[in-house]
Amino acid sequence: MFGIDSTEFLLIVIVAVIVIGPKDLPRALYKVGQIFGKAQGMARHFRTGLDAMVREVELEELEKKWAAQNKRIMEEHPPEVAAPAMEALPPPDVEAAPDGPPPFVAESAPVAPPADAPPYLAGEAAADQKSGSAA
Repeated sequence: MFGIDSTEFLLIVIVAVIVIGPKDLPRALYKVGQIFGKAQGMARHFRTGLDAMVREVELEELEKKWAAQNKRIMEEHPPEVAAPAMEALPPPDVEAAPDGPPPFVAESAPVAPPADAPPYLAGEAAADQKSGSAA
């Protein structure tokens, strides 16, 4: 465990029983376990922080290498045709929307009430369809 032999461990137990006493020994061991648990948690947190910092440094180094390699490749193989400037492109032919009314909709097309319409509106829509008039 900590490099403690069985004889050393037995000596520690005997001294603990004599000094602390058999009555308070379980409570003392519980407190020692809590202290060790907190120490392990702090060590884990510290190690995780160090690992995160190392990963960030490695990422920065990889980004620098990638940028240098990308620059070298772009210098070796320049683009053959550059994209035309936006000013050189003709404006698109877009027809303006007509200012008049919307296109004609036939009145004979059946008009269904919405699915969530109350029953009295559904009845009116059916009556309007029979009479041929729109509401």
